[in-house]
Amino acid sequence: MLRREFLSTFSFVVATAASGRGVGQPDQTTKSILDYGAKPDGKGMNTSSIQRAIDETFHSGGGWVHVPAGKFLTGRIDLKSRVGLYLEEGCTLLGSKSLEDYQGAPGSADPHQRHLIYVRDAEEVGLAGPGQIDGQGPSFWETSNRNPLAPEDEWADVASHAYEEKRGGRPSPMIRFANCRQVHVEGVQLVNSAGWTLHLLNCDDVQIANMSIKNTVYGPNTDGIDITGCQNVQVTGCTIQTGDDAICLKSENPLGPEPRLIKNVVVTNCTLTTCCNAFKLGTSSEGGFENISFTNSVIHNDAVSLGQRVISGVALEVIDGGWIDGVTVNGITMQRTRTPVFIRLGNRKRVHNYSQHGLRNVNIDNIQTTESVLASSITGLHGDEVRDVTLSNIRIDNVLPSRPEWVGSEVPEKESAYAEARMFGMLPVSGLYVRHARGIHLDRLAIRTTQGEARPTVMFDDVDGAQITALASTPLSGKQPVVMLSNARNVSISQSVAPAGIGTFVGVSGSESEGISLSGDDLRGAREAVALAHDVSPQAVTLSGNTTR
Repeated sequence: MLRREFLSTFSFVVATAASGRGVGQPDQTTKSILDYGAKPDGKGMNTSSIQRAIDETFHSGGGWVHVPAGKFLTGRIDLKSRVGLYLEEGCTLLGSKSLEDYQGAPGSADPHQRHLIYVRDAEEVGLAGPGQIDGQGPSFWETSNRNPLAPEDEWADVASHAYEEKRGGRPSPMIRFANCRQVHVEGVQLVNSAGWTLHLLNCDDVQIANMSIKNTVYGPNTDGIDITGCQNVQVTGCTIQTGDDAICLKSENPLGPEPRLIKNVVVTNCTLTTCCNAFKLGTSSEGGFENISFTNSVIHNDAVSLGQRVISGVALEVIDGGWIDGVTVNGITMQRTRTPVFIRLGNRKRVHNYSQHGLRNVNIDNIQTTESVLASSITGLHGDEVRDVTLSNIRIDNVLPSRPEWVGSEVPEKESAYAEARMFGMLPVSGLYVRHARGIHLDRLAIRTTQGEARPTVMFDDVDGAQITALASTPLSGKQPVVMLSNARNVSISQSVAPAGIGTFVGVSGSESEGISLSGDDLRGAREAVALAHDVSPQAVTLSGNTTR
């Protein structure tokens, strides 16, 4: 098959799936693995038969390798340039339970890496079809014997921590494309991965469409799709259910000294569920993330225990010296997600001395969440601030009742800690906590809490240059204000409504607080508009054009 014929076949697969007619069929020039001695009984090992079919297709110029209906037990398979693996309806490519079967043949690329499917330095390559790839992951795990958390701390649990990989190891990632160009994955079902499921490493021009991943929620480190050092990537119409991060972008390079810039990545129309993070940048963050888009997707959990629910719907993290510059999130619905948004700039390590560093230019719009548990947060470090983040048109409904000990609790810095929404414990705020940040814009943020919530709705600590517009909150119990500002500078609050019966709408503390203004707000529900701590200058706050009692 000529190169252009292979590409046109892949285009046909993508086009037919997008039109709703199902994944396209391979043409008559496809080589079947049955012709190379493969047996669909789920018992005999078929690695060599499948590999011979791939090798011959490669040497003849490219084309499809066809896996028909049936169960085909196999170890590691190495795909090659201009070769596509097509899995027929009713087909299961069944990973071996023996770790020895996952090493490559002598002379293959990276023979000691353990994967079910491995591709390196290839172009025009991929997987397609409605069939299934089953990694038989539970064969490689054992219980971790961890101490269970107290029932009142279940919000901090992670279901997949109940298991760990066996001492001998496991094949992971199940599928890896490394240093590849023009990668296509379409329609396949990936199930029961032993570790990471699908990993794209230093690849360009990637299309992943209409595929599914289904791993048990208890599977340790069973990430869905990991995208590392890739450029020009589209992930569309995928359904992922797993025990670790569902879609995760990373910046590191296990194949070389420095990571590649991750840029131009689009994830859209996906459905994600896990007990970890749904859409995540980091934790590995040695280099840069630029022009990343996550849109029109659903993040959900069933009515399961808190430890089985998504930790963060959207997690953006830079803790290893790299940078995030340009992220758009829009049109996301979250059901039973513990923390809607987690943004963190930390200092775990600095591997490379790049001149560019930080976390900036993030726009999150049109987020609707129900049954949330933990407050969202945007946190940097003193002298190393998160910059230019906009949250707009966001509605968050919380379900976890407040506890007295959470009110006024101190938030540790944890400069070098692993980044995750649980890292600070339960925050002293119900909606959004922001610390060490510049240029924060909140527009049409609505927070609904449980009856008896006593914590502030929004808290700024060491924030400079912020706008809060059209903030809405349910009433609070106790003496805390709706908005708490500590050492905040140049903050404007406008077009917002004080909930009925609140004592104070805005509380200001810290000797560095200045340039705070309230204008055009409806403050009739509050007994007082602003309360100043003893260390705040009376000139720090101005009020104009507000509606009061």
